[in-house]
Amino acid sequence: MAIRTIVKFGEDILDKQCRPVEKFDEKLFELLEDMKETLTDANGAGLAAPQVGILRQICIVDVGEGPIELINPEIIHTQGEQNGAEGCLSNPGQYGLVKRPMQVTVKAQDRNGNWFEKTGEGLCARAFCHEIDHLHGILFTSKMSRLLTQEELETGEYTDD
Repeated sequence: MAIRTIVKFGEDILDKQCRPVEKFDEKLFELLEDMKETLTDANGAGLAAPQVGILRQICIVDVGEGPIELINPEIIHTQGEQNGAEGCLSNPGQYGLVKRPMQVTVKAQDRNGNWFEKTGEGLCARAFCHEIDHLHGILFTSKMSRLLTQEELETGEYTDD
């Protein structure tokens, strides 16, 4: 296992569409382990393969309940709405106000190629959306209504002006 370098905003790879994973092999297992280690080291809620320089449909979400590996994920159901602070490991220190669904169900494959469905709420739903957006070259900055100030981040008080 190894900690990988996280690609920063401005790098072309973050704007590209990722290709589906077709081979479920040792190389994939190694990438997943490296991504988990990188995510833990960066203290983030999610990490997508293009953020470590790989154009494949792979992401990991960990909002405190253990890592969820999503391969070839797609959102199949959403419900409700939340409007809150969102940031990105590829753009450290910048947070924006982003509307996302309150509940999201994804369909994805596990590391062995088996299909499963997983529903997340709140932060998990936000992370699912954010990371799956990365796989399609979409960055949170294109969905935010505005940047948040340091004071707003510290107090947790912000409105959609």
